[in-house]
Amino acid sequence: MCAAQYLKKDHTGKIIPGKKLLSIPLLGTVEAGWPSPAEEELTDTMTLDEYLIRRREATYLLRVQGNSMIEAGIMPGDLLLVERGVDPKDGDIVVAEVDNNWTLKYFRKIGNKIFLAPANKKFSLITPKNELKISAVVVSAIRKYKI
Repeated sequence: MCAAQYLKKDHTGKIIPGKKLLSIPLLGTVEAGWPSPAEEELTDTMTLDEYLIRRREATYLLRVQGNSMIEAGIMPGDLLLVERGVDPKDGDIVVAEVDNNWTLKYFRKIGNKIFLAPANKKFSLITPKNELKISAVVVSAIRKYKI
């Protein structure tokens, strides 16, 4: 195996981890419906970067605070992987600055009308009064079940 797959140099010459150093084995699938026979089979290896990150320079993590998105499966304490510079589509979950306050909500657009919708019936829709800036679109939610 080539050593460059384990360690490589970045554009400044600094040594950084290569693809193989941080890869995790992908062992197949697991049934989430009715139980079925399964065999462990190494199908591939991948890094979480390969799977989740499209543009590293535009991607960052945020920790969730609050419970307005719990019906979307986003809980307080979760980490969100978000990407800047993406034009949101109706139904995307976005990090937005609305009237000088930051929030995490569904981006909704009906005709020319744009609003933000929570995923918790206890919260109301948000319609910007003055300004709405979409900072990033959520790519993934990460939750740690066991420490």
